[in-house]
Amino acid sequence: MRWTWTDGPTKGETHEHVFHKDGTVEWHAIDEPKKGGAAKDDATKEKPDQSKYAALKVADSIYAASGYTLTTVLNFHDHKLFGVASNEKTWSSVQGKFEVVK
Repeated sequence: MRWTWTDGPTKGETHEHVFHKDGTVEWHAIDEPKKGGAAKDDATKEKPDQSKYAALKVADSIYAASGYTLTTVLNFHDHKLFGVASNEKTWSSVQGKFEVVK
Protein backbone atom coordinates (compact mmCIF):
# COMPACT_ATOMS: atom_id res chain seq x y z
CA MET A 1 0.00 0.00 0.00
CA ARG A 2 1.11 3.54 -0.64
CA TRP A 3 0.07 6.09 1.97
CA THR A 4 0.27 9.78 1.02
CA TRP A 5 -0.05 12.14 3.98
CA THR A 6 -2.23 15.25 3.56
CA ASP A 7 -1.95 16.46 7.17
CA GLY A 8 0.37 15.93 10.12
CA PRO A 9 4.15 15.89 10.61
CA THR A 10 4.73 13.91 7.38
CA LYS A 11 2.39 16.04 5.23
CA GLY A 12 3.32 15.75 1.55
CA GLU A 13 5.31 12.53 1.98
CA THR A 14 4.41 9.12 0.57
CA HIS A 15 5.33 5.87 2.31
CA GLU A 16 5.03 2.34 0.98
CA HIS A 17 3.82 -0.35 3.42
CA VAL A 18 4.00 -4.11 2.90
CA PHE A 19 1.87 -6.10 5.36
CA HIS A 20 3.01 -9.71 5.76
CA LYS A 21 0.88 -12.64 6.92
CA ASP A 22 3.39 -13.30 9.74
CA GLY A 23 2.25 -10.08 11.45
CA THR A 24 5.14 -7.86 10.34
CA VAL A 25 5.02 -4.73 8.22
CA GLU A 26 7.81 -3.12 6.18
CA TRP A 27 7.78 0.55 5.22
CA HIS A 28 9.92 3.15 3.51
CA ALA A 29 9.53 6.67 2.15
CA ILE A 30 8.97 6.72 -1.61
CA ASP A 31 10.53 10.13 -2.32
CA GLU A 32 13.44 9.81 0.10
CA PRO A 33 14.28 6.12 0.73
CA LYS A 34 16.67 6.94 3.59
CA LYS A 35 14.16 9.16 5.39
CA GLY A 36 11.77 7.51 7.81
CA GLY A 37 14.13 4.95 9.23
CA ALA A 38 15.44 2.83 6.39
CA ALA A 39 17.99 0.41 7.80
CA LYS A 40 21.05 -1.20 6.28
CA ASP A 41 22.00 -4.86 6.54
CA ASP A 42 25.53 -6.31 6.79
CA ALA A 43 26.13 -5.87 3.07
CA THR A 44 25.13 -2.16 3.36
CA LYS A 45 22.18 -2.88 1.10
CA GLU A 46 19.22 -0.77 2.17
CA LYS A 47 16.09 -2.49 3.39
CA PRO A 48 12.89 -1.05 4.84
CA ASP A 49 12.10 -0.94 8.55
CA GLN A 50 10.12 -3.87 9.80
CA SER A 51 8.02 -4.31 12.95
CA LYS A 52 4.90 -6.05 14.24
CA TYR A 53 1.42 -4.72 13.50
CA ALA A 54 -2.21 -5.48 14.32
CA ALA A 55 -5.18 -5.00 11.99
CA LEU A 56 -8.83 -5.17 13.02
CA LYS A 57 -11.94 -5.02 10.86
CA VAL A 58 -14.18 -2.23 12.20
CA ALA A 59 -16.95 -2.47 9.59
CA ASP A 60 -17.30 -3.45 5.95
CA SER A 61 -14.23 -2.04 4.16
CA ILE A 62 -13.00 -0.15 7.28
CA TYR A 63 -9.95 -1.37 9.21
CA ALA A 64 -7.93 -0.12 12.15
CA ALA A 65 -4.19 -0.80 12.00
CA SER A 66 -1.63 -0.22 14.71
CA GLY A 67 2.13 -0.53 14.67
CA TYR A 68 5.20 0.77 16.45
CA THR A 69 4.36 4.50 16.51
CA LEU A 70 1.36 4.79 14.22
CA THR A 71 -2.31 3.90 14.64
CA THR A 72 -4.59 4.42 11.65
CA VAL A 73 -8.10 3.81 10.39
CA LEU A 74 -8.31 2.95 6.68
CA ASN A 75 -11.55 3.37 4.73
CA PHE A 76 -11.46 1.15 1.63
CA HIS A 77 -14.59 2.86 0.22
CA ASP A 78 -12.95 6.26 -0.32
CA HIS A 79 -9.28 5.34 0.34
CA LYS A 80 -8.88 7.90 3.12
CA LEU A 81 -6.90 7.26 6.28
CA PHE A 82 -6.87 8.96 9.65
CA GLY A 83 -4.68 8.28 12.64
CA VAL A 84 -2.29 9.17 15.41
CA ALA A 85 1.50 9.20 15.12
CA SER A 86 3.38 9.12 18.42
CA ASN A 87 6.70 8.71 20.12
CA GLU A 88 7.79 8.65 23.76
CA LYS A 89 7.12 12.40 24.16
CA THR A 90 4.35 13.58 21.82
CA TRP A 91 1.51 12.59 19.51
CA SER A 92 0.12 14.15 16.33
CA SER A 93 -3.03 13.57 14.33
CA VAL A 94 -2.41 12.46 10.74
CA GLN A 95 -4.57 12.22 7.65
CA GLY A 96 -4.02 11.02 4.14
CA LYS A 97 -5.08 8.76 1.33
CA PHE A 98 -3.92 5.32 0.31
CA GLU A 99 -3.80 3.05 -2.68
CA VAL A 100 -3.28 -0.66 -2.94
CA VAL A 101 -0.37 -1.50 -5.26
CA LYS A 102 1.15 -4.79 -6.35
